[in-house]
Amino acid sequence: MNLDFNQIVPSIPFIMGGIWVTLKFVSVSLIIGLILGTFLAVLKIGKVKVLIILSDIYTSIFRGTPLILQLSIIYFATPQLIDYNISAYEAGVLTFGLNSAAYISEIIRAGIQAVDKGQKEAAEALGIPYNQMMLKIILPQAFRNILPALFNEFITLTKESAIVSVIGVMDILRRSQVVASNTFAYFEPLLIAGVIYYVLVMALTLLGKLLERRLKRSD
Repeated sequence: MNLDFNQIVPSIPFIMGGIWVTLKFVSVSLIIGLILGTFLAVLKIGKVKVLIILSDIYTSIFRGTPLILQLSIIYFATPQLIDYNISAYEAGVLTFGLNSAAYISEIIRAGIQAVDKGQKEAAEALGIPYNQMMLKIILPQAFRNILPALFNEFITLTKESAIVSVIGVMDILRRSQVVASNTFAYFEPLLIAGVIYYVLVMALTLLGKLLERRLKRSD
């Protein structure tokens, strides 16, 4: 086995520079997924049959097809379909945001349905409009219940974000691949990327557990 980390050491800061790119990418994607997922969740528990069906179709498509396929379609097909030369970063954020929305919508829907029905009945008895009831009464309680699940989604997105390296986004994995191609040493930079991802995910997991414990103490 011929391993030489000495030639890789100078490139470690370059690889670690991808941490910020990854976290920024995942954060923006999660915000998009959270906004769209909340909207889809509200539609799913609504009373308009057509909107329920459309939201369910959306969820089934993005949960039932490979993420890398969705990424490839958005990145490579967008210029052909709407004559817009989308950047790799835009395509990645859009894909991950749309994909995450499908999963987040189910998380939020479950959170809304877990809220005591008496809350809704009391709001209706007081004549509070449906939109205000959802925004000021139901959703705040639902989000409190699903924060740990949303944090787990953030962790999942962080791991899966490595997929965007295939379209050239300079994240952790892509930077390690650049170093590998420049040094002709492939195992070492990939191993370093793996360690960075592992430490990052473990740190986020720890934060998620601390958040969950804090929420339990405040109950």
